[in-house]
Amino acid sequence: MEFGAQVGCYRNTWDNIRDVVNLLERGRWSSVWFADHYLPPPGRKEEEHLTAHEGYTVVAAVAAMTEKLRMGHLVLGNTYRNPALAAKMAATVDQISHGRFTFSVGAGWFKREHEAYGWEFPSMKERQDRLEEACQLVRQLFRSEAPVTFKGKYYSLDDAPLSPGSYGAPIPIMVGGTGEKRTLRTLARHGDVFNLDGWAGGPMTAEYLDYKWNILKRHCDDAGRDVSEIRKTILMPALLTDDKAAAEALMKGRGLGQGSAVGPKNYIIDRVGEIIDAGVDEIMFGGILTEHPEEFDRFDQEILSAFA
Repeated sequence: MEFGAQVGCYRNTWDNIRDVVNLLERGRWSSVWFADHYLPPPGRKEEEHLTAHEGYTVVAAVAAMTEKLRMGHLVLGNTYRNPALAAKMAATVDQISHGRFTFSVGAGWFKREHEAYGWEFPSMKERQDRLEEACQLVRQLFRSEAPVTFKGKYYSLDDAPLSPGSYGAPIPIMVGGTGEKRTLRTLARHGDVFNLDGWAGGPMTAEYLDYKWNILKRHCDDAGRDVSEIRKTILMPALLTDDKAAAEALMKGRGLGQGSAVGPKNYIIDRVGEIIDAGVDEIMFGGILTEHPEEFDRFDQEILSAFA
């Protein structure tokens, strides 16, 4: 079983991020993940001046300072990431990390950051159309040994090489989100990693996971793919605490529900055990761990050790 950590890159400093990553590298953790926003979400006007580190720059630095951890984003926003440029950057990070990078991308949702930086924020339909076209283009670049020509509605390539390309095997593509009609269809056609996001509010139960997975399987059948080719992962917001009142307040303040694991040691171990029994390949624990290295170390010693 593999465990990852979503490390915050907002409202903190690079030195703080570096210290957490160094701790993860020494611990039982398998991977580290960063968000990709230009303003601290969820978009409170009074917080817009707070730090928001750029996601690709952070992950490139992490690639150079680690040897064990896999890495990626949860997830890149396609609306402000030209897919060919994002693929070129992905290949560079994959070279730096010697094959430890996952390319993770979603349709984009944070309207305010688009307004702040002057980017177009299309309709949901267009964002989904753009995401599918971007994933198709990126997959071709990652898997082709020859230069790629691509003519789509939104993106195009003219005999474009990806050099250097992936370090070894083609860089895996995670398609962010579990929308049943479009996002999971895009994943079935062009992706390699499924991720059920506990921040999105759905229940993190075996039944809910199976429900979404079976929809993905139907899309895979339609696309002529075996669903077993796709890696099954979840993102679970988590906080280890014995303070019941504080846990309830945090859950309410963040709008968290059954998709999270907030509470004492035995409760979290039981929650994690349920998800493992449901057949996932990796659990990423989300950002309410806070950005303090000692919290990640405590989680490692008290929770991850139970599954070693």
